[in-house]
Amino acid sequence: MFCKSPALRSDKLRKAAKGQQCAVQVLGVCNFNPETVVLAHLPSATHGMAYKSDDIWAVDCCSSCHDALDGRVPFEWQSGEKEQYMLNALHITLMRRVRDGLIEVRGAKNV
Repeated sequence: MFCKSPALRSDKLRKAAKGQQCAVQVLGVCNFNPETVVLAHLPSATHGMAYKSDDIWAVDCCSSCHDALDGRVPFEWQSGEKEQYMLNALHITLMRRVRDGLIEVRGAKNV
C-alpha cells in the first residue's frame, strides 16, 4: 500500500499544456481545440479524494476528453480502452516536455 506524500507540483509543467494539441483524442469526444487544453492528472496509487496525482503523471487534455476521462460526461469505454488512451497520452505529453526542455533525461541520446 502506498502512503500519500506531498505531490510533485510544477507551474512550468502545468503551464506547458496551454495551447497544445490534445494528447488524448478520444474518438467521437475530442474537440481538438488547443484553447481548451489543460494538464489533466491521471489516477495513481497516491491519487485520491481531493488529492491530485503528481504533475508528471498528467496529460495534455482538451476539455471534452477531460470530462470523459473524469466521468463528468457519460462515455461507454470498452475494456482497457480508457487506460490505453491515458497511457498513449502520457507518452505523448512526456515526450513533448522532453522535446521542449522541461524534462531532462541525463545521458539520453536521440537515435
